[in-house]
Amino acid sequence: MPESRDRVQQLIKKANQVAINQPVQFVGEESAVTAVAEHLEKFWDPHNRQLITNYLDEGGKELNPIAEKAVARLA
Repeated sequence: MPESRDRVQQLIKKANQVAINQPVQFVGEESAVTAVAEHLEKFWDPHNRQLITNYLDEGGKELNPIAEKAVARLA
């Protein structure tokens, strides 16, 4: 059964929130991407990681740049 668009939207919002909370101006983009990717690996279940990775594979246009790069590392 395909996941609902609402569920994917929730994951997009959460990934973007994690990315926004990384102080890019202080730690640099690479460190922020690493921190977000580590957060997703540690706290998101495999199913949700797969959903957000699938979303990125379909274009991922609603992810902010830090979240997008972090999700790409999950693949």
